[in-house]
Amino acid sequence: MNQPTQGAARRPSIREDAINLPNLLTMLRIALIPVVLWLLADGTPRANFWAAMAYIGTALTDLIDGYLARRWGQISVLGKFLDPLADKLLVMATLVFLAYLGRLPFLGVVAVIIMVGRELAITALRTIAMSEGLVMEAMRAGKDKTALQMVAILMLIVHQRYVINFGFYQTEFDFAGAGLVLLYLSLFFALKSGGEYFKLFVDAVDAKDDRLARAASEG
Repeated sequence: MNQPTQGAARRPSIREDAINLPNLLTMLRIALIPVVLWLLADGTPRANFWAAMAYIGTALTDLIDGYLARRWGQISVLGKFLDPLADKLLVMATLVFLAYLGRLPFLGVVAVIIMVGRELAITALRTIAMSEGLVMEAMRAGKDKTALQMVAILMLIVHQRYVINFGFYQTEFDFAGAGLVLLYLSLFFALKSGGEYFKLFVDAVDAKDDRLARAASEG
């Protein structure tokens, strides 16, 4: 009977993955989403401020959990599933709630609807690709889209106009207006990366079909 090799690496169980710090931070990010929405529902400048702080704290866990997972060698299958899910839930839930609260104009609502549809379509493509054993790497345009959405949402949460005084010059900064500009810009990258993902999926399926056809002809 073969004995296990002493010192051989053992794959952590799902339970062990669930309690490592990077994944706990990811789950905390998901748990904080209702807090952000609850503060947003108040609508007062004070509540907007605390909603923005909660949102920043939630977004920061994304940077921290990724860094810790790489630093401590705790990149896991569960983490690869939870991390993008948490990002999508944070972004989409906040955008949809902002639209529900009437903080977005008509074109902003349309942009949110398109973004939600895009996320659902890409998630479906990724699920199909995974079931077929295909790998779909993250696109640069997709990362740009997420970064723009994060900043846009923060500005839309603050929502107010604030006077900025440089001493020799004073001006107003419209957080809601700037947030909308970034939201529309993120829509461009959302559509661009969506097209790239679709092309990548089609190319991967074609390549797999070619491999299967060659294997069948050689066999």
